[in-house]
Amino acid sequence: MSLIEKYLERTEFSDYKDFMNGFKLNIPEHFNFGYDVVDEYAKTSPDKRALVWCNDRGEERIFSFKEIREYSDKVANIFKNYGVKKGDFVLVMLKRRYHYWFVSIALHKLGAVLIPATHLLTKKDIVYRCNSADVKAIVLSDSDDNIENAIKAKPECKNLKTIFCLKDAEGCVNLDKEIQKADDNFIREYEGKKSDSMILYFTSGTTGNPKMVLHNHTYPLAHILTSKYWLDTEDNGLHFTLADTGWGKASWGKLYGQWLTGSAVFVYDYDGKFHPIDLLPLIEKYKITSFCAPPTAYRFLIKEDLSKFNFSSLKHLSTAGEPLNPEIFKKMKEITGLEIKEGFGQTETVCTLATNKYTDVRIGSLGKPMPMYNIHLLDKNDEDVADGIQGEICFDLSHNKDSVGLATCYHKDKEATNKTWRGKYYHTGDLAYKDEDGYFWFVGRIDDVIKSSGYRIGPFEVESALMEHPAVLECAITAVPDELRGQLVKATIVLAKGYEPSDDLKKQLQDHVKKTTAPYKYPRIVEFVNELPKTISGKIRRVEIRQNDTKK
Repeated sequence: MSLIEKYLERTEFSDYKDFMNGFKLNIPEHFNFGYDVVDEYAKTSPDKRALVWCNDRGEERIFSFKEIREYSDKVANIFKNYGVKKGDFVLVMLKRRYHYWFVSIALHKLGAVLIPATHLLTKKDIVYRCNSADVKAIVLSDSDDNIENAIKAKPECKNLKTIFCLKDAEGCVNLDKEIQKADDNFIREYEGKKSDSMILYFTSGTTGNPKMVLHNHTYPLAHILTSKYWLDTEDNGLHFTLADTGWGKASWGKLYGQWLTGSAVFVYDYDGKFHPIDLLPLIEKYKITSFCAPPTAYRFLIKEDLSKFNFSSLKHLSTAGEPLNPEIFKKMKEITGLEIKEGFGQTETVCTLATNKYTDVRIGSLGKPMPMYNIHLLDKNDEDVADGIQGEICFDLSHNKDSVGLATCYHKDKEATNKTWRGKYYHTGDLAYKDEDGYFWFVGRIDDVIKSSGYRIGPFEVESALMEHPAVLECAITAVPDELRGQLVKATIVLAKGYEPSDDLKKQLQDHVKKTTAPYKYPRIVEFVNELPKTISGKIRRVEIRQNDTKK
């Protein structure tokens, strides 16, 4: 059985109103995911499946909770022997290697702070992160590029003592070899206070250096909302979230909430170029029960002949992060019989808005608020806006006094913290409007909203309209200064395979937007490009497009 009953007064509800009123999360004063979840399963259900891992070379490993307990204890003993202790910060760049799960749980057991990071980091990125967070150790995969960058960075990292990796490499400790000889019984020294720091993310903001988002040990428990009530994971099921361990989405879909609900986690590891079609045989082979991917992945999938694949094991589909256009929704429902459920959150939060178990789908909507979060749409004076009017998504902090599931601060950045946690609200910086039935509709980041001829135009809605056209693979909507209108709407577009740039295609796309949404929102400027500028986490850098336009 799963462990969520231990932390919830009730697990099932009759409807959305009952869900909002009846959901109560019991947070103990002392909680540590490593001991209270992993080790608890290892004691009560040792053979329960925890992790199903495979890679693009045909290798496969399946781990029980007993094995996760043993390996995480081994790694905790290794780290301890190399001087890693409670409160130390450890940078982890393990791609999708199964070692990530051993390392994460080991750090939680020690009371050290896990910093998940992408393997795409350069030497400069590593130096910045190490010195910003006072990193004590780095854990790497077997990637030669990562190892080389970390070794070059080490002399400039003031507190970095040890680099671990998964192969023999000069200047690194071979973690795999250390595991083979380590003791699999770690003696608990850290009690696990809920307010202690547990995990830190570097946000990949579209401007400036990344901020450090710090969460405490209540973070995994809040992901019960993410996992059970949005991703719809189930006891003894197998959940697959398409995300690298370096991003916050991995915590949403590859670890905490899934194990609390009793679901195993599925991981597909690859080193080469990612091809979404490679996932399809895996769904049938491993009988995956729930699947979450960004709309981009679904967009690629529906261009394939999906009739050749068996989706009968799937019970739930979900998505987040960018617009889900109706074509994708309808095609996936036609093939699988399932509706894709959208969700919303940030690196600073868990899933806080969603088409959850108790709300009906409205295509393109973020859904409704989750319990624990009293969400307001506010104007610039922190006053609530009326239904249908754009406002900033903000959380009333007085409603969730312990800020469960919400970051505690931007580490070592008081100015940014005070700007975001302002007055009685946490300010997301995201704009949305709410319809009369309480559904939220995303508009865009505050800084990205376009003001043209007196209209306020959110890039998200124009991008959504463009994405419905088969010629568009990716797009970004930005503003271009204009003396007459103030700003013009510009579309920067990557075309799908089989389409070529032309004036005729520009007009087709402009006309398409006019018919799909309000005509005044159509892009008066259209530029075709081979790729869009993006942050290291894959977010479109609209600011770079705007900067490049000013140089022309």
